[in-house]
Amino acid sequence: MRCRNLKTLPEFLPWRHKQIEDNEPTVTNSAALRISALMGFLAVGLGAFGAHGLKDLLARNGTVSIWEKAVFYHFIHTVMLFVLAGRSPLRSGPWLSFLAGILIFSGSLYLLAITNLKWFGAITPIGGLSFLVGWLWLIIAPQRKDKPE
Repeated sequence: MRCRNLKTLPEFLPWRHKQIEDNEPTVTNSAALRISALMGFLAVGLGAFGAHGLKDLLARNGTVSIWEKAVFYHFIHTVMLFVLAGRSPLRSGPWLSFLAGILIFSGSLYLLAITNLKWFGAITPIGGLSFLVGWLWLIIAPQRKDKPE
């Protein structure tokens, strides 16, 4: 059963959208902070898991540096998620671009490192473009105001 009215969803759900004055759907700051915290948790966990639990597999595959690159970009952009989530109003465009970049760029590198299936490397640039879109968005429009003055 689908919920057609998002206002009936509980406030704590991260996928609940609020409408702002220009009718652009956005994630709440609270949800963005929770998702950012989850991404930080995963970055630490995956970094440790790669260094300890997957050490032999990554060495055997020759993909230790790929795993480290995935964790590095995951961490850097998680910090940006936190920075953006802490600002009001939330810059949902760049925030979502960085989140997508983490999932696609780092995610494809994690999978490549574990499976050694080279075609995952073809997906990685899409995540890189997502990172670039987020950064470019912040260059072009560094701040958004709630109400025009």
